[in-house]
Amino acid sequence: MKKILVINGPNINFLGIREKGIYGSQNYDALVDMINKKAEELGVEVEVFQNNSQGAIIDRIQQAYFENVDGIVINPGAYTHYSYAIRDALASIESIPKIEVHISNVHTREEFRHVSVTAPVCTGQVVGLGLNGYLYAMQALCDMQ
Repeated sequence: MKKILVINGPNINFLGIREKGIYGSQNYDALVDMINKKAEELGVEVEVFQNNSQGAIIDRIQQAYFENVDGIVINPGAYTHYSYAIRDALASIESIPKIEVHISNVHTREEFRHVSVTAPVCTGQVVGLGLNGYLYAMQALCDMQ
């Protein structure tokens, strides 16, 4: 594994601010720091990308293909449940392993969160394990190589 791209969708940048009972009190900078430390431990390069815009996320997924990224960890946020455009972008890069991550257990929350349109085109999914889910996904991508 050479390079992992971590993509975060809408409102992930508001960690530590929004719904602390669900997402915890650690802020987005703490998440990025955890990811960078895990990348160092794994001996891989990592880029963390966050955007609240669907189009920017799609553009970054497509760019990953041309950069020969070795794996993607993606938390599409609310787009998970209805963005067929992000789903199609992920499906179009089938040669790159992708793991969908959700900080909370989406299956115990509101019914609309129970369905992911993006998970079926991902290699795997990690849900409900807090921020550590990102680290488990990174480890899994490395183990696939």
